[in-house]
Amino acid sequence: MTPLTRNNIIAAIFTRGVLFLFAWWFLADGDNRSWWIGAPAVLLATTISITLIPPIFIAWYEVLKFLPFFLLRSLLGGADVARRAFEPSMQITPDFIIYPLRLAPGLPQVLMANIVNLLPGTLTADINQNALKIHVLDSTQEFLNELDAVQHSVSRIFGTPLQAAYGGKWNEKI
Repeated sequence: MTPLTRNNIIAAIFTRGVLFLFAWWFLADGDNRSWWIGAPAVLLATTISITLIPPIFIAWYEVLKFLPFFLLRSLLGGADVARRAFEPSMQITPDFIIYPLRLAPGLPQVLMANIVNLLPGTLTADINQNALKIHVLDSTQEFLNELDAVQHSVSRIFGTPLQAAYGGKWNEKI
């Protein structure tokens, strides 16, 4: 995992503080008289935020590289579901599969689980013990390569290496 530097932590504190500052300004309709309570609220919110959700490393250039794939797959996923809704005669073979996660636990696995929901024909049903339980609309489609690509992209976004390969069968039935 890419270590956080002192500058990264200061940048995270500053960024969150500015976000809370704008949130307060918006809620107070820009009234400058509200800052006697707004300033302590912003400081408290920033402190609690940093304490509860410590800063993490995110490679923003990897996020920008992933964005076109994410947007295209989101559109294709919506179009796939719409097509299946308007063509009820389409053959589907729904199933649940277990997909092993090689990502670090925590936010990387959660992001992966949420991105899977936007891929064509897939929906995360559960995340448990470094594996995703995924509902697929058509188990005859090739979706393993897309899941692998997402997992590799998420690992690059967080600067974490993938863990050792899974020893079991990737499509083990529930």
